[in-house]
Amino acid sequence: MPDRTDRMIKKYGSDILGSEGMKREKEFIQHGSVSVYEHSLNVARMSLRIALMLEKRGIRIDKRSLVRGALLHDYFLYDWHEAPLTLQNPLKMHGFTHAAAALKNAERDFLLSRREREIIGRHMFPLNIRPPRCREAAIVCCADKICAVWETVSGR
Repeated sequence: MPDRTDRMIKKYGSDILGSEGMKREKEFIQHGSVSVYEHSLNVARMSLRIALMLEKRGIRIDKRSLVRGALLHDYFLYDWHEAPLTLQNPLKMHGFTHAAAALKNAERDFLLSRREREIIGRHMFPLNIRPPRCREAAIVCCADKICAVWETVSGR
């Protein structure tokens, strides 16, 4: 039986999850042995858990935008392990560039709200110097870091 977060992900993100781009994400590894697709689901779940805790404290969260932005935050659609290492210009390395690539691809494939664009484009703060301006973008930014650490150290 799916839990509450999985039901919300399906409710708000079924079109994204069924897209060709998300199917491609299953081919690429993100951290450890976790695919980009699975990482995106992990971030959506963690983001919802954080949002539900905040809502218990009276802080309103746009869960639709949160889920959609979390699912698309790493929609860069390439194997970042094969990207050339540009030590001469570190700002062109994947960690600094993939949020913009993900946003460009997501805008091409989906109709995005302003909030969803912000979530995707600003999730790599502080590597990308533009900080999140809305609660949902800040939540996904934090959830992404939590999931990245867990996926890397757990060896999954």
